[in-house]
Amino acid sequence: MKLVELLDGCAAYAPEFGHGLSNHLPMTLVALHRLGATDARLEAFAARYAVRLEPAPPAEPWPAGAAWPPRLGQLQAWPAYRSLFAEWVDQEGAIDVLGQVLPQLVQGAGAAAFHGLIRTAYAARGGHRAELADALAYWACRHLRLGPMDNPQAGTEAEPSTDDPVRLLRELKACASPAALIFERMRDASLDGQVNRVAARLYVDAGTLQRLARAAAFAYARSGNFVALHLVTGTHAMRVLSNFFDEPLTACAWFWQAYAHAVAAAGLQSAPAAGRLLPWSAIVERAVASDDEHVIKLVDSCREEEKAYARRGETLWREAATRALEGP
Repeated sequence: MKLVELLDGCAAYAPEFGHGLSNHLPMTLVALHRLGATDARLEAFAARYAVRLEPAPPAEPWPAGAAWPPRLGQLQAWPAYRSLFAEWVDQEGAIDVLGQVLPQLVQGAGAAAFHGLIRTAYAARGGHRAELADALAYWACRHLRLGPMDNPQAGTEAEPSTDDPVRLLRELKACASPAALIFERMRDASLDGQVNRVAARLYVDAGTLQRLARAAAFAYARSGNFVALHLVTGTHAMRVLSNFFDEPLTACAWFWQAYAHAVAAAGLQSAPAAGRLLPWSAIVERAVASDDEHVIKLVDSCREEEKAYARRGETLWREAATRALEGP
């Protein structure tokens, strides 16, 4: 199978390139495959994209018997983490490993602007063990804590008062961080604690993730904002992985914390409507032909979220996908 062959080849590359940009190749290959791309198209995209990537660092074993959480957030630990997770997945299987590590990893869901989360979800969807190990390693080495250590609502005096995340997001002040990378702006937004104080007022229940998914699609459809794009693909990834959490509401609370920080970092502003609303057939055809990794993943996520959540006649996710292709 061409997808498996190409994912095998992804092991040759580092998880980042160009001073902190995430390697999107394995994620985009899975998204293209799901959108119906031919083997030739997958191969062409991989060849075109790979020229920007950097080689993977030398292999490094994980110290025997050492606990894995102490090195969370250390980028230089990726080679050791990939060795650890590869051996772990081989010994216990992907499902068991995901169940064991995701509750810890989701506490840093904003890692690399949600790319640790997103890459893990695509690896799980692709069913590729080596890529899953590399994805988990990336999430671990870029783990991003944005608040209290043990509870996303600890350390604040706020009490939950609403189940509407949009109501709370409207209260957030935009972060004026000069940082170039999204996760750096998210980290800067966490410094004064205002985002956590606002976020702690949300009742997290079984409908929260759907509300966040709808809010993300609306934000991107109405703004074309690059951070909002990552919220769309991030909420899709959370839904994909939701069955692996023993306490899904706690996991969702951690994700909500990162989501709120991303909104503060985004500086969302409305933009004119994208114009004509494209049919899904045209959206998918254009996404498969695109060389833009973000457009491809956004379209795949929107199509899947619409299947999962859309009300009768609702076009919100199609509007977001159209925005990605048509622009402002």
